[in-house]
Amino acid sequence: MSRSDDDSRSKLFVRLATRADIPGIIALSARTYGEHMAYTPEMVGGQLTQFPGGQFVAEYDGEVVGYCATFCIAEAVALAPHGWREITGGGYASRHDVAGDWLYGMEVCVDPARRGLRIGRRLYDRRKRLCLQLDLKGIVFGGRLPGLAKRFKQFGSAQAYVDAVEEGRARDMALSFQLSNQFEVIGVLPDYLPSDHESLGYAAHLVWRNPSFSDHPEIRKAQLSGDLPLAVRVATVQYQQRRIKTFEEFATQIEYFVDIAADYRSDFVVFPELITLQLLSIENKPLSPSDSIRTLTKYTNQYRDLMNKLAVSYNINIIGGSHPTQMDDGDIHNICYVALRDGSIHEREKIHPTPNEVHWWKIAGGDAAEAIPTDCGPIGVMICYDSEFPELARHLVDQGAMILFVPYCTDVRQGHLRVRYCCQARAIENQVYVVTSGNVGNLPGVNNFDIQYAQSCIITPCDFPFAPEGIAADTTPNAEQVAFADLRLDDLMQARASGTVQNLRDRRHDLYQTTWKKRRV
Repeated sequence: MSRSDDDSRSKLFVRLATRADIPGIIALSARTYGEHMAYTPEMVGGQLTQFPGGQFVAEYDGEVVGYCATFCIAEAVALAPHGWREITGGGYASRHDVAGDWLYGMEVCVDPARRGLRIGRRLYDRRKRLCLQLDLKGIVFGGRLPGLAKRFKQFGSAQAYVDAVEEGRARDMALSFQLSNQFEVIGVLPDYLPSDHESLGYAAHLVWRNPSFSDHPEIRKAQLSGDLPLAVRVATVQYQQRRIKTFEEFATQIEYFVDIAADYRSDFVVFPELITLQLLSIENKPLSPSDSIRTLTKYTNQYRDLMNKLAVSYNINIIGGSHPTQMDDGDIHNICYVALRDGSIHEREKIHPTPNEVHWWKIAGGDAAEAIPTDCGPIGVMICYDSEFPELARHLVDQGAMILFVPYCTDVRQGHLRVRYCCQARAIENQVYVVTSGNVGNLPGVNNFDIQYAQSCIITPCDFPFAPEGIAADTTPNAEQVAFADLRLDDLMQARASGTVQNLRDRRHDLYQTTWKKRRV
């Protein structure tokens, strides 16, 4: 039996602020803006009283390292010229309007010592999710222009400076970040915050428009649950196996691809099955197949720690391929480590080892397949051969999974095509996205891992909202590559609710069903 998720602990996460956080929020604002500009207990208390569901903190190892304050306001007020003190009621959020149709962003601050953890992006993402939950038209606020004072003479006006940043001729630490987060400039606000000397008191008037405001009611209901973003960007790594000399060299290669996926703002990055077999080249000595696998198990803790560190540092959810792991009873299981960007780690075992894995590597199958809750909704993992058993995918989708990740490892094209065709079938019959990731390249001297064949891909159902031929993206066969795709969850919900075919809805529960036995203990 695999280790439980009970010991998974989030190190960095965003949550609703409470009154117990007030001292931490005040201390954070002092570190960010200086004592003279810090919030007072009364101001933060007012924000929490006016709109308790709209104030968030980012917590890291028990410390408040980020704060996001919002309130609702009418469009006529939010889109008209205004100042910060006027529209926020002096920083108390007293202009909160329960009938307001826009979300006003009055504050986002991040601990200067923690800016490498992409906390600001996490807070903005949570704010967007709140906008979707409340079914508002969008988000509006006045954005600082911290580079304006230094370059005002060069551009001659705040408007010209903002235009230059929008056109890419200049870069502003704050505005460039807002633009990269899909905000658009609708004007410039003079005298927005006179005490902001870096911005000369100006602010960019920014909006983010809720793209699902008028969507299908079934889609909107799912998005308003708070667990379903509009779209999820996934990256699949078709990984080149190569000889290495140290674990650190292996870690550098993994981090390289995580960095790439994060730079493209991916929510998930997936690696292939048995990616850690290249660690055997460190041993550089002949081993029997079973001894090879047992040798690999000594790297389990290092591998888990690496995935956990990268997920948090790069603000991305990592489907860590798979790694042979020795269980408490001495058996070896093939386990996929899923490291989420909140710092938690989940383990999902391969249920069906292949005949070769059983014969040569003495790998045993697991006995549980649970969906994993993520900040992009529930997901499922099927390791290679598992994808060839339709009951497993149906079990995961019945638990709510909308994306299935399939790390795989095949030696020849026929094996690859078995996985590919089965994944396409799973996508159609379950109206779910499926993302595959395979190894390429060769590792001479590693038993039962001689050659690899892969063409990793991102698969969709086959219906009008999706990519032609049901393939959102794929790679060139047998070449190291990364493929990306944006998977719209609202399209998936629409297909399930009112698609040309509705496989999930039209199942004959009166004739057949999938029953999953309780987990062995």
